[in-house]
Amino acid sequence: MSSTRRPRLLVGLAALAISAIALTGCTSNAGSGKSGSDKDPINVGSIYEPTSLDPIKGGSSGITEAFTGNVYEGLFRITDDAKVEPLLATGYKVSEDGLTYTFPLRDATFHSGDPVTAEDVVFSLNRILSPESLGARKKQLSVIEKVVATDPKTVTVTLSKKSSSFVYNLGYVWIINHKAKDLTSTEDGSGPYTLADYRKGSSISLSPYAKYWGDKPKNAGIEFHYYTDPTALNNALLTGQVDVITGLTSPDALPQFEKSGKFNIIEGTSTTKELLAFNDRVAPFDNVQVRKAIYSAIDRKKLLESIWDGRGQLIGAMVPPSEPGYLDLKDNNPYDVDLAKKLLAESGHADGFSFTLDTPDSGVHPTVAEFIKGELAKVNIDVKINLITDDKWAEKVYGAHDFQATMQDHVNDRDIYFYQNPDFYWGYNNADVQKWLDEAEAAATPQEQSDLIAKANKQISDDAASVWLYLNPQLRVAAKDIKGVPVNGMNSLFYVSKITRG
Repeated sequence: MSSTRRPRLLVGLAALAISAIALTGCTSNAGSGKSGSDKDPINVGSIYEPTSLDPIKGGSSGITEAFTGNVYEGLFRITDDAKVEPLLATGYKVSEDGLTYTFPLRDATFHSGDPVTAEDVVFSLNRILSPESLGARKKQLSVIEKVVATDPKTVTVTLSKKSSSFVYNLGYVWIINHKAKDLTSTEDGSGPYTLADYRKGSSISLSPYAKYWGDKPKNAGIEFHYYTDPTALNNALLTGQVDVITGLTSPDALPQFEKSGKFNIIEGTSTTKELLAFNDRVAPFDNVQVRKAIYSAIDRKKLLESIWDGRGQLIGAMVPPSEPGYLDLKDNNPYDVDLAKKLLAESGHADGFSFTLDTPDSGVHPTVAEFIKGELAKVNIDVKINLITDDKWAEKVYGAHDFQATMQDHVNDRDIYFYQNPDFYWGYNNADVQKWLDEAEAAATPQEQSDLIAKANKQISDDAASVWLYLNPQLRVAAKDIKGVPVNGMNSLFYVSKITRG
């Protein structure tokens, strides 16, 4: 699973005190980082620490980054360029009515030594659909009506209705040994790496799995080192404590990497949308005019220029340019302070109001929250910033829906479907959007699907269901001798088996 939960705001408001704590600001001393030989592990720096090793607990983009395709595998794999290819399934057959899928399984073993069987697939799919699951794609996979182990190496899945995205979504479902116990601190996947060490708040170490069924890793292992401060992360790379960083979170750091001549800047395609998300269930954010007023009160162009200095992109809804259904809606809710004041007056809030903005304290979310606070003050809206930890965000906002508004970045690809689910943390509920997205899943052609997604995308923009502040660029930085780093940032996927040194 990939989660929406990870505070993956990749940016630093240019020179606006992105906490220059340097190396003392990291959660790990990253002491095992070394320039090393090809017999040493590759050291990866990231600010996206997993909130849990178990995706049904809400997970985070951090667990997708570290585990998906590395420790755990799905029936299918989403490639770095967003294609779908068989993984634990060797392929599939679908019935004429589009409701029954048959998946033959390849021979593979879990890290415990147990074979991967149809029983494990049944267990894994039922687990992601269970009442206790907080999996981000649970709603989309709820079309599953029945999962049956036809024989030890064949799984048959019956859907309640057609779903053109079904196979794609299976790429994010980990196949887990049905005998596995504590998945919050251990694992039993079938991927090319095993979990060698897990130190919460510090690091995750992965070792190559000797009995892996596919191509063996090209490196001696991977160590993820986690930092709470972007400057500390950058310094770790500059001083050789890590070999590569999964996402450049402070664009101010680019010149020092570029001028040194010791690093490669890797720029790819991003699906990470930075959002000011409302709880659309509660006043005053249950009022469309209030949400649109806030949208028009924020100078998003100024924000993006300050943060990314020419990189990144303004968007006006959830679908980025790389996905079906994209429309250029960046001006659908224009920056216009007078319009914002007019909409507030029409909604009964001419004198403004106050609200609490629950803001993850990781990365530079606090900096962007301060920018929003300043913008909304122009229309007499008082923003009270409440800084919370990532774990608290997962519990309070994502789990309990106990918030008015929040800062968050959504890394998932094809995640417009989150707006189809009124039980999602932001509570947006529009019957037309739900209908159009249902019809998109049952569409006969890709163009028909794209057109229906575009209708839904336009409607959520018209409703200002959230404020889409910008689309992050995808920037990774690696030492010159590091090769094979994945280019794109599709849903935080970071396949590590082809990364080499030298």
